[in-house]
Formats: sequence, structure tokens, C-alpha cells
Amino acid sequence: MKNIIVILFMTFTISLWIAGCGKASETPSAEKDNLELLNVSYDPTREFYAEYNELFCTHWKEESGQDITVTQSHGGSGAQARSVIEGNEADVVTLALAHDITAIEESGLIDNGWKEEFGKDSSPYTSTIIFLVRKGNEKNIKDWDDLIEDGVEVITPNPKTSGGACWNFLAAWAYWEERDHGDEKAVKEHMRRMYENVLVLDTGARGATNTFVENGQGDVLIAWENEAYLSMEEYPDQYEIVTPGTSILAQPSVAVVDQNSKEHGTTELSEAYLEYLYSDEAQRLAGEHYYRPSNEEILKEFSEQFNLDMNLVTIDDFGGWDKVYDTYFEDGAIFDQIYSE
Repeated sequence: MKNIIVILFMTFTISLWIAGCGKASETPSAEKDNLELLNVSYDPTREFYAEYNELFCTHWKEESGQDITVTQSHGGSGAQARSVIEGNEADVVTLALAHDITAIEESGLIDNGWKEEFGKDSSPYTSTIIFLVRKGNEKNIKDWDDLIEDGVEVITPNPKTSGGACWNFLAAWAYWEERDHGDEKAVKEHMRRMYENVLVLDTGARGATNTFVENGQGDVLIAWENEAYLSMEEYPDQYEIVTPGTSILAQPSVAVVDQNSKEHGTTELSEAYLEYLYSDEAQRLAGEHYYRPSNEEILKEFSEQFNLDMNLVTIDDFGGWDKVYDTYFEDGAIFDQIYSE
């Protein structure tokens, strides 16, 4: 436990990004000219929120005349949720999946009904899970079946700490469940073989990307769509994207951390910060950062960028996050059973 606390503290400390329209205030309050807002987010949103924060600061200044400072914290989504529960005083959370926000709600920090507070189930943008392979695709990886072949080295993060890893797991499970006609024993065997090929289970999606891209490990990265595109952008002509036959509609969720924002005097600001994610400007910015806008009309503007005809299952197909966690990710559940083998 001591090691876990140290790791969480280090993750929080080294992953703070600050963007704002004024100087930071040590003790935010509604009466001060300069409010501070802390957004605790997950790994792959760093670049998006760095730019969004500048956009929102300008918007807020125009609307209220007030300077604000937004601070970001990034890490594995599950670990970030636990850090908030354990005292990381986030005003808002923008995490990889609804279950992580529900965990904060159950701690008493977020009021009931957060999922209905903003549009699209409080999911202002979506993504999906695809493969990133090295240029030339030497192992000829085309679908999930290829990830269980001997000699194929897979990179994916750990579903115990990473929300993206949970989406990865479920996308693979959905593929083999359909292929194996619902035979759970066969599905589990395919999943076991895939994880047997995993070199490293990083704690978060960005860590897994760094393992694959920066450290040159593995033949295929199971990745957020936006992470794959960012890698392609940063390293042109070094990677290729492969779209699997079945994937999942990944819905990152957002919420105001009600108890913290009340104490900080930032409730109105926190609500406006998340609401502005649905503005046309922010929706287009999300698309430019390779997230899929929740606004259907704006999403169509990016039809040449995204494959909008993918076969995507949803979390509802699995019975919702509560059932998913009980079945797959709690201690001793299916992931633990598979990985222990």
C-alpha cells in the first residue's frame, strides 16, 4: 500500500500541466479575481486539454471579465479516480470511463445524477480502440486473431489501473465472443493467449504508447484511436493504423467534483468549464485532436479522418459498467483469472 501511495503521489506531482489567463492563486475562492481550477484527467488527453484550457480561459474572460488558471493532472484513469478519493482536490474530472467517476460518486465527493448533468451522458467526445503497427506491418496484423499468433509482441496497459485498457479488453472480448458464438471457455482461451503475448502492462495508456513508440518495444499497440493518430502525426512514415473488424465505442466521461468545487468556490466555473466542451469551437478542437465529437454534425466534418462505418459494440451490450467490473475487473474476476494463467 505504501508503494502504491508513493506512485500515485509521484504521478500526480510530475504530471501537472498549467494553462491559464492569469497568475495562480494559492487559495481559490469566489471572491478572488483569479480562480484556479484543477482538472484531473487521464493519460491521452494532455494535448487536447492544454489547448482547450486556453480556449476556455479566453471564453471565460470575455464572458465574466475574470482571469482564471486551469491546472491539469494526468495518469491512468483508475489511478486518477483513486487519487481524487484519497485527497487530490479536483474541481472537475475528465476520465476514461463512467465507472471511475461512479467510484468518486460513491465516496461522497460527487452528487448523484452526474451522468445527466451534461449532454450525451456527460460524454462530450468519444473514441474507439484500434491497432498501431510499425511501417510495413511485418507481422501482417489485420485483426484480433493475429494478436494471439506465436511471436507477435503486444503492448497494452493494465485494466486494473487504466480505463483505456478496460476498453481494449472489452473490444477484444466482443470480437472473440462473436467469433466463438458465445462459448466463454473458448473466448477466455483466446484472451489468455493474447495477454500471454503482452510484453509490458503499463499503468496507463500514454505509458503504453511510450513503450511502443519511444522505447521501440512490441509489434502492435492496442490503442485509443486518438493516441494512434497522434503517434502517426509525431512520427510520419514510421507507423500504420489497422482497424480491427470489431471494436467498441469508448465514451470518456466528465463530472464536477461537487464537494471540492463547493469548498473552493468554483462550482459555477467548473460547470461552465465542462459545458463549454460541447460548444462548436471545443467540438472541432476535439476532432482536431483525433477525438470523435459528440455533435453529429461536427463529427461529419471529420468523416475523412475517422472510419465512421466501424462495427462498434457499446458498454450497454455488456450490461453496463457495474456488471462489467464485477464480471471482468474486480479482484479474482475474469481478467485476473486469465492473467494468472
